[in-house]
Amino acid sequence: MTLQEFLNTWHDDSTHLLVHTSGSTGKPKPMMVEKARMMASARMTCAFLGLKAGDRALLCMPLDYIAGKMMVVRALTWGLQLVETPPSGHPLADENLPPVDFAAMVPMQVYNSLQVENECLRLRNIRHLLIGGGAVNGQLASQLRDFKGAVWSTYGMTETLSHIALRRLSGPDASEWYTPLDGVALATNEDNCLVIKAPAVAENLVKTNDIVEMNPDGRRFKVVGRKDNVICCGGLKIQAEKVEKMLQPHWQHPFYITKQKDEKFGEIPVLVTEEGDKKLLEDILKDILPKYWLPKKIVFVGKLPRTETGKPKRTFLP
Repeated sequence: MTLQEFLNTWHDDSTHLLVHTSGSTGKPKPMMVEKARMMASARMTCAFLGLKAGDRALLCMPLDYIAGKMMVVRALTWGLQLVETPPSGHPLADENLPPVDFAAMVPMQVYNSLQVENECLRLRNIRHLLIGGGAVNGQLASQLRDFKGAVWSTYGMTETLSHIALRRLSGPDASEWYTPLDGVALATNEDNCLVIKAPAVAENLVKTNDIVEMNPDGRRFKVVGRKDNVICCGGLKIQAEKVEKMLQPHWQHPFYITKQKDEKFGEIPVLVTEEGDKKLLEDILKDILPKYWLPKKIVFVGKLPRTETGKPKRTFLP
């Protein structure tokens, strides 16, 4: 979808807009959402960040998904100047790109920009940078810690019309805890999965499969992992994301932890990686993981499956 096509749809007489989920937990699904709720989401974000009319906002993600659509809606709703650049892995490569105050990117775009001196300089000059569409690993977070601008990891989904909570990654206010936007109330169910009440952006309660740890303040939270990614191995529950977090600093190649059905254990943890030395990997795993967390199988693949927005296609792995 082009920007003009989106604007034509936005300004027509309909009260709703067609969006699609990203497909990270299954097939992308079509959804009809209210334009009024998209505008409410835009106001929540812009107010939280303290953006002002006239600030430049960078559109560098596809308009086929909610993240790209919401950048345009924020510009329209808050009076921001929209700067458009074609979606790519290097959104800041254009030498003629003017300085921007506000941008939203996926982790891969941020990582790529850090590798090129001129792009890194432009990245550092962004006043508010949102990173969504995937987890920000510890290595990437450490590279962003000394940024003068505010860098944020986002939490949200298509059903909440982009993010409903932000976590600061840069400066002295960097935190492991997500803070919900104003008007968002949170709770957990019997499985410790997050339940979201955000009437401005979602008509009904949004019941997620994200297992979280709530802060004692009852408001902020950490994401432990997804309920779908719990591996029940011989009666023990292993959270795939916890294993990945422990291995991340020691293994530089792209990898995921997934599961496979097993006659003896019920399910077993499996490590899927793009490349590397198997013996070295086995030695690293034995050094850093509890014995019962060790993957019982290692699989090498040419390329790990990802959605069009760069998220892991975890449902494809087992």
